[in-house]
Amino acid sequence: MAKKPVTLDANGHRKFGIRDSVAYAAGDLGCNMSFALKGTMALFWTQVMGMGLWYSLLLVIVQVWDAINDPLIGSMIDADKRKYKRNKFLQYIWAGSIGLIVGGACCFIPLPQAPVLAKAIIFVAGYVIWDAFYTVANVPYGSLLSLISKEPADRASLSAWRSIGSIFGNMLPMVILPFLIYNPDETLNGPMVFVAALVMGLLGFICFQFMIKNTEIRVDTEVKTGEEMPKFNVIKAMGNFLKNRPAVGATLAAMGMFIGMQGATTAVSVVFQIYFKNAQISGIVQLFAMIPIVVFTPLARKMVVKYGKKELSVVGAIASIIGGLGLFIITPNNTGLDLVIYVLCQLVYSLGLGIYSTVSWAMMGDAIDYNEWKTGNREEGTVYSLHSFFRKLAQGVGPAVALVIMSSLGYVNNAIDPATGAEMIDVTLLSWDVAVNLRILVAALFLVSAVLQFIGLALVYNLDKKTLAKMNAELEARHGAETTAE
Repeated sequence: MAKKPVTLDANGHRKFGIRDSVAYAAGDLGCNMSFALKGTMALFWTQVMGMGLWYSLLLVIVQVWDAINDPLIGSMIDADKRKYKRNKFLQYIWAGSIGLIVGGACCFIPLPQAPVLAKAIIFVAGYVIWDAFYTVANVPYGSLLSLISKEPADRASLSAWRSIGSIFGNMLPMVILPFLIYNPDETLNGPMVFVAALVMGLLGFICFQFMIKNTEIRVDTEVKTGEEMPKFNVIKAMGNFLKNRPAVGATLAAMGMFIGMQGATTAVSVVFQIYFKNAQISGIVQLFAMIPIVVFTPLARKMVVKYGKKELSVVGAIASIIGGLGLFIITPNNTGLDLVIYVLCQLVYSLGLGIYSTVSWAMMGDAIDYNEWKTGNREEGTVYSLHSFFRKLAQGVGPAVALVIMSSLGYVNNAIDPATGAEMIDVTLLSWDVAVNLRILVAALFLVSAVLQFIGLALVYNLDKKTLAKMNAELEARHGAETTAE
C-alpha cells in the first residue's frame, strides 16, 4: 500500500493536524512522568525519612532556587543564537530528557537511619539535580506552543491536548502508585517509591523522544544571516514581563491553582489515610474527579472559537469556587454520604479546573504574542520561564504552608521509630479531631485556589476575544510588512 503523501502549507511546512497535537501531549506526559511524584515527596520525607518541619524549611529553600533557576535558563535559551540541526528548543528538551531518567529518583533515596544533616544534604542535592534537568526540558517545551502554530484554534488544540498529556501523566501515579507504595497498614514504603521514580523517569524519556520526532516548527523566529540582533537584556525582559498583563494574570491564576492544589495534595493523602481510612482508593477518587476535564477537552477548540479563552476560563473559575464551597459540607461521624459529597464536589471543582486547564497554555502562548505586540520582542523563553518561576514558587509555598498548618492542627508528632530511633509520623496515632480538622483544611485550600484563579483570569488577564483578534491582526500585518521589505 502506497504511503500517503504529506500535505504541505504555503511555507513548505507540514500542515497542522492531529499528529502535532498528540506529539505535544506526549511532551507534557513526559514532564508529568517526572513531576507527578512531587506530590508524594512531602509524605516520603515526613513519614519515611522522619524530617517533620525540617522538610518544610528545606522545601522553601530549594523551591526558591527552583524558581530562580527557571528565568535563568529561559533567558539563556533566548540569548542562544546558535544554529541547531533541530530547533534549539527541541535540542534543549532532548538534553533535559536524558537527565530526567534518573533525576526524579534522586529525590527519593530511602535512608531513614541517616543523621538529620545527611538527610538534609541528600534532599537538597537530589532536588537540585532533578530540578536542573526538569527545567532544561520543561521551559523550552512550554515555549514551543507559540512556535508550532500562530493560529488561535491550533493553539487551543495544542493547549487542550497538553491537558490530556498532563491528565494521563497524573493518572498513572495517581491510580497505580497507591497500590504499590503503601504497606497494608497504610504506611508508605520508601524503597518502592524510589523504584517507581526510576521507572517513571524512563517512561518520561520515551515520551519526550516521541514528541521531538513528531514536532513541526511553523513560526519562524530565527535571526536571518547578516541581520543584526539587539543584545538580549534579561533585566529589560523581566520588566517587560511585569508589564505584560496577560502573562501576569495567567501566572497569578496558575499560582493560585498550585498554592491551593499542591498544598491540598499532601493534606488529601493524609485525609484518606486517617479520615476515610483507605489510602489505596485516594487515586481512584481523584481519577474519578478528572472525568469533567476529560469530557471538556475535545470540546475546547470549538468553544474557544465561539466564546474565547478568557471568557471560558472565568466561567471555569466560578465553577471551581462553587465546588470548593461544597467541600466544606461534612456529615457527622464520617458516614458513607460524606465520601459521596466529597466526590461530587470534587467533580464540580474539576469541571471548572478542566475548563481553565485546557486553555491555560494557549493563554500563555497569546501572552508571548502580546509581549511582541507591545515591545517588538517575542522573548519566548523569558516570558514562559518567568511564568514557570512563579508557578514553581507556588508549588513550594503551597505544600510548605500546608505542612505548617497541618502541624498546628496536630499532624506532626514526636513518635519514635523503635527500629531506627528516627523521629517519625505515625498516622495511626493521630486523633479523630485531627482528621476532621485536616478534612476542613482540604476544603479551604481548594477554595483559596479557585478564588485566586478567578482574580487572575477575570480581573487581570485582559486578552478577551475581541482584543485577541485585534492583536493577531496587527501582528499579522506587521509580519507581512517585514516580509515585503525583505
